[in-house]
Amino acid sequence: MQSGSVTVLVIDDDIVDRMAIERSFKKLHISNPIIEAFDGMEALERLRGENGHEKPNQPLVVLLDLNMPRMGGIEFLDEIRADPELRSTLIFVLTTSRAPMDRYNAYARNIAGYLLKQSPGRTFLEAIEKLARYWGVIEFPDPAD
Repeated sequence: MQSGSVTVLVIDDDIVDRMAIERSFKKLHISNPIIEAFDGMEALERLRGENGHEKPNQPLVVLLDLNMPRMGGIEFLDEIRADPELRSTLIFVLTTSRAPMDRYNAYARNIAGYLLKQSPGRTFLEAIEKLARYWGVIEFPDPAD
């Protein structure tokens, strides 16, 4: 199942979590392109096409962890929402943080959803399946408009 031509950017410093997300895509036969970034700084470079990175194709969905080195998820959200070219990017937080303040801060920065990483494997599989269905039925803006 491919949900259109949506590119997925996974921003997470935990390689085990990134691998679990990739395995979930494979198990669900989702062939969307996946780009990975270790933290918010690397993700911004990728999104802006800086430091030798090629800009990802649109439409784009971001899966964002909150707790990362150098630039965490909330700081990344501040940067992306301040960037006129990137501010409308569809972002889902995928984190271990159950802290109400993290949830509040993420939603205050216009995320599309907040998902908890509970038990890697089953949780990722269920979350990715739901996300793929979601981005498979919504209409994305045309970058040419």
